[in-house]
Amino acid sequence: MILHKTAFLKLAALLMATSACNAQPSPAAKNKTTMQQTATGKNFTAGKDYFEFTRVKIMDNEAFTEPAEAYSILLPQGWLSEGGVFWTAPGNACAGTNVRFSAKSPDGKSSFSIYPAIIWSWSSNPQSVEMSRQFNTSQYCGVGQPVDAVQYLENVWLRELQNPGITDKKNNPEVVQAMSENDEKGRTELMRYGAAQVNYRHTAVTARLKWNDGMAGIALCGVTNTETYIPNVYNGTYDISYTSYATRMLFVFPESETAAAEKIMTVMVAGVRTNPAWKQATNDYWKDVREKKHQQHLGTIRMIDERTQQIAKSAIENGNRRLSDMDNQMRSWEARQSQQDRTHTNFIKAIREVETYRDDNGKVELSAGYDHAWSRSDGTHFIMSNNPNFDPSSVLQDNRWKEMRKVD
Repeated sequence: MILHKTAFLKLAALLMATSACNAQPSPAAKNKTTMQQTATGKNFTAGKDYFEFTRVKIMDNEAFTEPAEAYSILLPQGWLSEGGVFWTAPGNACAGTNVRFSAKSPDGKSSFSIYPAIIWSWSSNPQSVEMSRQFNTSQYCGVGQPVDAVQYLENVWLRELQNPGITDKKNNPEVVQAMSENDEKGRTELMRYGAAQVNYRHTAVTARLKWNDGMAGIALCGVTNTETYIPNVYNGTYDISYTSYATRMLFVFPESETAAAEKIMTVMVAGVRTNPAWKQATNDYWKDVREKKHQQHLGTIRMIDERTQQIAKSAIENGNRRLSDMDNQMRSWEARQSQQDRTHTNFIKAIREVETYRDDNGKVELSAGYDHAWSRSDGTHFIMSNNPNFDPSSVLQDNRWKEMRKVD
């Protein structure tokens, strides 16, 4: 999530620093070197007969005294990942909190990316547009007229991806509904800052892509356009300010592996979780920045003062206190959070449905493309398979694997 420098911005519904970590294997990959497959005298092949997933943390290494878990995601066993949360301080272009994350299969053929959010602005007032051009100089924010998710995908993002062809695209009304849930809260804040009217327009699209080199992909794109009417005290009219916000995820894989890739994509995206303590601390910080900027709106615009710094410090210290004992509670909130993070799952409804499974640790959403699922009841490790003869407790000689049951 990224918060724009102006007061007139809604916190987006979707997620989303190379400084977070260097490429590292998922935790299970470090501990497991070989798997003895002797259960029924038959060899089972990982990635063919079964798929193992491990929960990987996406860290914020910048804001807290100690690195804090901001998000987590289920990745296939053995995938390498890098990236994390990065901050842009108040007073700078694109001030806010953003995320950059990527993961790659062991053979390097498949990859999954969460792109930093992009913001751009426009106005009915040409002078405001010119001022925005001078200030919005970051690679993550710019100036331009509003577009919807399909237009952004086709006219902007595909160019960055070397212009692959679109073999299929679908609008995602479930995601649009989830993106709209905080509209009233955002509208109330903006109108308290002086807006006369605030309108939101959310669009989301899921597209299948194809390149000429035999690679295929699944692109997820959501765009929010905020239209804000601002009274012009000099002539009694209104200026209309437009702020647009785009979030993107992309899974690239060999076209020959499309069927398996769709299942893997479902598990990964449905498995994204947000750390509520980290989210609350960062939201408190940026809300106070917006409040202070509003107070200074008619005076000299200065960077955040000592009072705001103290409030921000207090918010982060409170977050640190909550984070100190989080490891013991982490997996329980992940199991409960399917409602909060259902935007990610709703994107997948345009690809393949999900199923809800339960183990001793709680509920988790996994791909409906598999007939059987197992877990270690730790909220971190999962195996899925369509092979009726596969049993990880015997194949992997690990009795911690227990089959999960489907629930509503």
